[in-house]
Amino acid sequence: MSTLPVPLATAAWNLPASAAHADARCRDALGRPLKDLRLSVIDQCNFRCTYCMPKEVFTRDYPFLPSSMRLSFDQLVRIVRAFAALGVEKVRLTGGEPLLRKDIERLVEAFARVKTLDGRDMEIALTTNGSLLAARARSLKDAGLQRVTVSLDSIDDDIFRKMNDVDFPVAKVLDGIDAAMAAGRAPVKVNTVVERGVNVGQILPIARRFKGSGVDVRFIEFMDVGGATSWANAKVFSSEETRQVIEREFELVPGSAERGSATADTYEYPDGGGRVGFISAMSHPFCGACTRARVSADGKLFTCLFATRHFDLRPWLFEGVAADELSDVVRNQWRQRDDRYSELREEKRRSGTGKVYPTVRMSLVGG
Repeated sequence: MSTLPVPLATAAWNLPASAAHADARCRDALGRPLKDLRLSVIDQCNFRCTYCMPKEVFTRDYPFLPSSMRLSFDQLVRIVRAFAALGVEKVRLTGGEPLLRKDIERLVEAFARVKTLDGRDMEIALTTNGSLLAARARSLKDAGLQRVTVSLDSIDDDIFRKMNDVDFPVAKVLDGIDAAMAAGRAPVKVNTVVERGVNVGQILPIARRFKGSGVDVRFIEFMDVGGATSWANAKVFSSEETRQVIEREFELVPGSAERGSATADTYEYPDGGGRVGFISAMSHPFCGACTRARVSADGKLFTCLFATRHFDLRPWLFEGVAADELSDVVRNQWRQRDDRYSELREEKRRSGTGKVYPTVRMSLVGG
């Protein structure tokens, strides 16, 4: 793996003095700590999934961010170091499709040097559509990537091609999952968005495909997030319904681990066949345990996936700005955070059929 250019690899970064103590962790207005950072590195994607980036909106001439507007690797490293000083323990690279970002392995290498408040290695994860994963799974692992999550909504090729809407074959994504497993990224996670009338019939085939493989599958309720222009109540297939489909063939028992701030309720196959998770943001919002901040590809801080307001971090991302200044800015924003959009949305959603909150573009801020 090639080394980083000197400015990025050796930038003089000193954590605030308070970062040596657990007291440096910051909490929001509802007492939730800042532990997870989802960092979008590019707003472009090579898929046009109908629930995320439908072709009728994201056309060939859609004004995605030019490269000059995307955060540089140096700026992204500054952000991760600043968030680490506030208690962040895990960084997830998202997009768009993050593997479209050139030389992303260099960025992973830089993140791998960052330590948490208690001196541990930062956990580095990546969410991808899997289309480019087969060729890069090994280099990403060598760079320091620890976890991979692959979005996969069908293993039926016809359904998969229809849902990604660019005629991309599912076999190449499955090859990417296999390559990630071979590179030692176990457990690889697979995320499946379940949309009523579209891919409900894929729940059992996906469960069968990955049972006993070492891959954890998580089924996600169809959410009214940015890009889901066709979202409607009637298209939501609940986690409870999904679990009942799986239990027609396989026994599931609640997982033994504490959920904590994780998004999924986890079940296990009692025969040791692995785990299945259910992300129920529509039927059972989990705002009370949310510890996640998001930074968009152009440097805007979002404190909730459903937030419509943001705070621009760019003025603090240039040479000459001390690391603790950026940390202080983020701390002040987080302390004001009282977001619980999913819980509030649930009240409004019961009286309507369509989206009840405007939402930021998903490909810009990441999932």
